[in-house]
Order: sequence, then structure tokens, then C-alpha cells
Amino acid sequence: MSFENMQPDPDGILLVDKPAGMTSHDVVWRVRKLFGTKKVGHTGTLDPLATGVLVVLLGRAAKACEYVSHDEKVYEATLRLGLTTDTEDVTGTVLSTSDTLPTPAEVEAVLPSFRGEILQVPPMYSALKVGGRKLCDIARAGETVEREPRPVTVKSLVCEPTDSPRDYRMTVRVSGGTYIRTLCADIGSALGCGGVMATLRRTEAGGFPIADCVTLEALEAMELTDRLALLRPVEELFSDLEAVNLPDFYRTLCRNGCEIYLKKIGVFFPVGTRLRLCDSHGTFFALGEVSEYEDGIAVKAIKIFVF
Repeated sequence: MSFENMQPDPDGILLVDKPAGMTSHDVVWRVRKLFGTKKVGHTGTLDPLATGVLVVLLGRAAKACEYVSHDEKVYEATLRLGLTTDTEDVTGTVLSTSDTLPTPAEVEAVLPSFRGEILQVPPMYSALKVGGRKLCDIARAGETVEREPRPVTVKSLVCEPTDSPRDYRMTVRVSGGTYIRTLCADIGSALGCGGVMATLRRTEAGGFPIADCVTLEALEAMELTDRLALLRPVEELFSDLEAVNLPDFYRTLCRNGCEIYLKKIGVFFPVGTRLRLCDSHGTFFALGEVSEYEDGIAVKAIKIFVF
């Protein structure tokens, strides 16, 4: 599809149920063609193996990625024991196998050490950059580099046995930046038999559930007007933030780049707090952040979405 003579760019959030075998970038490209716009991004990469919730952003919403604060995610995965690979999932080169498998009770016994705040070493096969190069590109070149452990939070973790003694159904709720592949590998290591991720489905991201997602096949079967009707307002990306309604005078100042002193609008928030800024009717127009200025504590728009 040509991008020439396009209508004004659509704006909003599109919730896609990503199929297996596609990269997140593949989904973005398909959405660009289906909506006739170049301005498309997403809030969290899914590996080609994975399926489920991919939060796609169109138009002005595409510039919100760096500001999204509600990054908690929920996954359903298959932990396969007795196997290690270079990618920490079943798509990689096998490094070791083991026929000595733990009992369900032994699996359950190691789980508490993987709940709460833990340290995780990012896998080599990931999109993180070291020295300007993606780790996955470094790994494909046959190289390995040191990676610093990073704190992540596992809010809940359940492993249930299946008909196969090797496979366990995992349900996890985690902070953004948590690698489920690495979690599987680390659990397998703690059990002494090795482990990899065999399947992965993201069932919730940023508060958006899989039930609200649409498949690419369904999108392709729709008319453009029906696709546009699926777009959700960008404000939903910040649903976990408190909203502040600004009287018309202060709204105009804010949209012109001025800081609004909290004492003048009768509210107080700690320095560093991010807020949804709305007009006097409660309509969202910008994301704001509270900072300390020469004359006191004020909120200033850091990203305006509605002009």
C-alpha cells in the first residue's frame, strides 16, 4: 500500500493478539498497511515464539512508549525441564539434556526463591544493547559479553504439573523487563536438571487483557471504519496515574509550556509524581510531571497529546 495521499493519521491504542511465528515488528508493519499510516509503535516486544497481548500505538499515541508507567504483565508459559539451550527456549541449540527429573514437590520447593524482587541476567538472545549493539546480534556472531544482573519483580508465580513429567504450566505476573525464558532457565538450574521455555502467551499487559485483543486476521477482514472504531484513547495508557482537572486559564498556560504551581490550583503531589492533565471538563490532554521550581512545586506537561 502506498503511503501517499493518506488521510489524517489515526490516533489511539490497538490491542492485538500476536500470532506465533511473527516478530512484534512484523505486526507493526501489518498494522501500518491496514490503517494507512507510518506512525505505529508498540509498548513491549514479544518473541516470535510467543503469542498474546501486543499493545500497538498509532499516531500521536506512538510517542507515548517512553512514558508508559503501568508495565506489569501476566504470562502463561510451559516450563520444560531436563533441557538447556543457548536461547533459553525450545528454538535454540541444545546444550544439555537430563533424564533425572524432579518431583512436583521438589519443583514447588524452589519457587519461593523466584517470587518477589529478584536479580536476573538478561539473556544473550535479547534486544538489549551493549556498546550500541543488540545482544542478539552479538550472540549470532558467536560472541558473548558480560551482562549485569537487573532487579525485576515476580509478583506471583504458579507451576502446575502436566501429563508430561518434563512440562509444567506456569502462570506469572511480573514487572516490565522480566524475561520468562530466563526465569524458566533459572528454575531449571536451581533444580539441577536444566530448563527452557517451551511456550509463552502474554495474557495481560499494562492492564489490558487478552479478551480485549483482536487478531490480525480479524483486522484484515474489516472495513477501515471498523478498524478505527477499535482504537482506544491514549489516556488508557496512564490509567494508573491520578488525574488533575485544570481550569481553562491554567490549561492554556500548560499547553503553552508553562509550569502550573500546585498551590494555585489547590492540590499537592510529591516531586517526581506523574499526572494525567485534563481540562475543566475532565478531558485528558497531556501527561504532566511534578517538579520543584524557584517559586515552589509545580506540574508541567512533559507530553501533550491533544492540542
